[in-house]
Amino acid sequence: MLTMHLHGSMVIWGLALLVLLAGSQQRVSADTDHLAPPEVSQYNGTLYAICKMRPSTSLPDSLPKVYGQVLFKQDYPQGKLNVLLRFNGFPTDSDPEPRAVHIHQYGDLSRGCDSTGGHYNPHGVHHPNHPGDFGNFEPHEGKINAMIESEATLFRELSVIGRAVVVHEKVDDLGRGGDSGSLLHGNAGRRLGCCIIGITPPGSWDMHYKLYSRRLRRN
Repeated sequence: MLTMHLHGSMVIWGLALLVLLAGSQQRVSADTDHLAPPEVSQYNGTLYAICKMRPSTSLPDSLPKVYGQVLFKQDYPQGKLNVLLRFNGFPTDSDPEPRAVHIHQYGDLSRGCDSTGGHYNPHGVHHPNHPGDFGNFEPHEGKINAMIESEATLFRELSVIGRAVVVHEKVDDLGRGGDSGSLLHGNAGRRLGCCIIGITPPGSWDMHYKLYSRRLRRN
């Protein structure tokens, strides 16, 4: 009788363990699915995003009104983030001033670009070591066309989806300005334009990448 009782207890314990393991596997699977947006599967393991740049609503007339797109492409899960910048609206000076571009913390345009917060800085480090510190870009004929690789990501808990891209008035001093502002934001000046990063189908990337490549060939 005691042997039967022990055997029955072991069976019950084994079943409970199987249920526990199955639940754990389901949670892991659910977490994995959560970390990879469904668009990754739809677009053959690649995620695309876009940010449609508009001028800040609080700019004086003396500052340029910047329009354009920032496009993102990244292979899941470990691919490098490719960023394509296509802006227009800058002065067509013969000696153009480079402009800084950064990812900011909040996708909040309730007060124009002023409500996007500071630089996206998930690791609490000095500028220019934030993942969205894209650097400086020199306009040509009033336009910026550039492609870079970034340390930012579209995936997991550090995803920049829903955050903002900001184009600044001045050149970024890259943390070498010798003051606290330099280590926060590179003393890049006012916010000329901004936009919120959102997931998109690959069509926008494909179109603008072709235009960018065509421009490179002409130059």
